[in-house]
Order: sequence, then C-alpha cells, then structure tokens
Amino acid sequence: MKTETTGVAGKSGKDAAGIRQLPIAGLFKGFAALDVATRGVRFAGVMGGKGPPALLLHGYPETHAAWHEVAPALAQNHTVVVPDLPGYGRSQQTKAGAWDKREVAAELVALMRHLGHERFHVVGHDRGARVGYRLALDYPSHVSSFSSLAVVPILDVRPAVDWAFAKAAFHWFFFLQPEHLVEKLLAADPDTFLDATLTHMAGSLDSLHPAALADYRSAFRQPSVRAAILKDYQASDGTDLAYDTADRAAGRMIACPVLVLWPEQRLVAQGAESGAIAAVDIWRRWADPVSGVMVPGGHLVPEHAAPEVIRALLPFFHAASDRNETAAKGPTR
Repeated sequence: MKTETTGVAGKSGKDAAGIRQLPIAGLFKGFAALDVATRGVRFAGVMGGKGPPALLLHGYPETHAAWHEVAPALAQNHTVVVPDLPGYGRSQQTKAGAWDKREVAAELVALMRHLGHERFHVVGHDRGARVGYRLALDYPSHVSSFSSLAVVPILDVRPAVDWAFAKAAFHWFFFLQPEHLVEKLLAADPDTFLDATLTHMAGSLDSLHPAALADYRSAFRQPSVRAAILKDYQASDGTDLAYDTADRAAGRMIACPVLVLWPEQRLVAQGAESGAIAAVDIWRRWADPVSGVMVPGGHLVPEHAAPEVIRALLPFFHAASDRNETAAKGPTR
C-alpha cells in the first residue's frame, strides 16, 4: 500500500516542526503532529513517547483530544499514536466508501505500519472501541492487546435494547434516518446538538477541558465530519452487524488479551436477553482471557476516569506483552 507523509514525527518522536504545529494548542505537550496519508485517509492527530506502540481511538462526538490526559502518561513507557478517526476531526476520508469498521481498521493498520509498528496495543473508547474489536478480529497478527472503554459489541447490544436505553442513546436511532434529513436538521444548529449530547454524557460541559471542547465544536460544525459520523452509525446497523453475526456463527474469537473498563452505569439494556449482565461476561463470548475494571464517572471514561484508565492499562500492556512473547517462543520442553 502506497503511503506518504508530511510533517509527521519520525520513529524517535522528535520532529521539531511537528511539535511546534500540534493540532490543539495547550494539549499533548511534547508530542508531535501526525499527518500521514494512506490509501483512503489523510490521518491527523498526535504521537509521542517511546517504547512498545499503543494506538488510542476516540469515540463520538469527540476527536483525539479525548486522550489528552491518558496519552501523556502512557507515553512515558510507550510510543503512543493518537489519530482522529477517519472523517472525524482533522482526519480526512480521501475515497468514497461505506466506511464500516472493517474499512477503518484496514486504514489504521496501514497507518501503524507506515510508522514502523507491525504489532501494537489497541485502546478504544465508544466508536473507537467498535473499530478496535474489528481490528483485533481481522488483524490478529498486528494486535498485542485490546482494551474496550464503555463498549460491548453491537451484536450483543441489539437484543437487549429497551425504552430506557433508546431514550438515553437517542442519537443512535436519529442517525439511522435518511442522511439528507439528518444533515439538514444538524446543520441548522450543530453547536446546540453537540452541547446537548456532551452534557448528557459528561453531566456538565464544565467537566471537559476547554481546549478539547472547542475542538469537538469546531469539528462538528463541518458538514464532512457530520457526514462521516452518519456513515459510522449507519454501518453499525448494516455491514458491521453482518460481520459480527458471521464471526459469531463461525466461532471466531479475538486472539489477544482483552481488558474492559466500564463506567458506573449499564452498558446494555436490562431486558430481553437475560436481565442485567456484566460487560466482562459479554466480552468473554468474544475473547479469552478477558479482565475488567469498573471505573467512576459516566460515559466519557478517558476524560472522567483518566487516573483509573492509566492504572489499568499499564500493567495490562505489560502482562499482554509477556504473554505474547511466551506464545511466540512456543511450548517449553
């Protein structure tokens, strides 16, 4: 796959021009700006640190700014790559497509390989976690570990959706309406819609870093970003669901260790399937081993529970790397 790069830090993470041109002033001090073109995306974001690589993937309706507390802490021991998802923020989709999670995962593998990382940890929050588990399923040789923040697979959410879930996550169903209608309504007042969404997720806009909030607003005002978000959600109701269904039928499992971090609120509706069920139990349908930690706060786990996320990820990365090294050596005699 042909790739090109402009203004991106090299493997040492010390490109001075990149450091001076960080996308968001005041965040990610010491990181370099990321600007890498793959076949279908021109990726933007940041990267920094040294050591085993880790890829951090944000969720809706955010950008890479969501990791502004977690990424610098991880960068003390790891090379941390923090892109905007394709179409979100400053990452531009440069080809047409459905942009389901399989397409996004392929572009992320191309990004990481371009940066010299053949195998890496994947951490995803919200939509980023949906990309992350598809990446782990489709590219097992590239993923050292997978961490899911506040997400369980779409196949396991759908059977348990109830009235309370639909009321809280109304945007899921709104974004599945005809695109021209949704875009016309969003374009009328994108800031009001975004602020209402973030207030619901965060409790208060005051709990978000001002620079991050400004970046979320700036991104959501762009028609191209809103169009990418709609494709993202519509894919979850189409090809993404089909991929999950096929994997479940075939008995495909995630090959790497999985860590689940969930907030002090339910992740799936307590309804049709089997009543209340833990996130860890759901992920054990998809992987082994699976470990999990409940963290304080609400849905925006990387921002509202950053210390807990960091404390969970660092030993998990270490244990997963040890496990992979042992497996690579083969059985002892």
